[in-house]
Amino acid sequence: MRIYEVQDKKRYLPLLLIGDEQESMIDRYLDECRMYVLDAGGVRGEIAVCELPDGVLEIKNLAVDPSHRRKGLGRALIEYVCERYRDRCAIVQVGTGNSPGTLGFYRKCGFEFSHVVQNFFVDHYDHPIVEDGVTLVDMIYLRKAIGR
Repeated sequence: MRIYEVQDKKRYLPLLLIGDEQESMIDRYLDECRMYVLDAGGVRGEIAVCELPDGVLEIKNLAVDPSHRRKGLGRALIEYVCERYRDRCAIVQVGTGNSPGTLGFYRKCGFEFSHVVQNFFVDHYDHPIVEDGVTLVDMIYLRKAIGR
């Protein structure tokens, strides 16, 4: 398994669309982010992160190929960026919907509730976003301390 940074981020659009299903939303943050891919006999996952001015590293997109989920690849990507940015950032945060599976995954990775942005998915997406049978409305932010 190898994780490395990529420059041609749009090349990985099919994978990015797993983590955020509206391309216009991806376009809003992708140029500002650094993106890393996980190669395990082919590209199996990606993570796009942005450094915010207040010492926070924000995960903007995290996706693992559906046929390779539940093998620790998403956790490996999170651990990679936490280690890589721990000297520059104190906190890593992620915004996600109220899907029990996704929230459970991040909690298992050590994230804790931070705050809510009400109606985010309703206000910013051109169609309903449904994840694991749950129609997403609010953006739930989770945070975890990583260093500095």
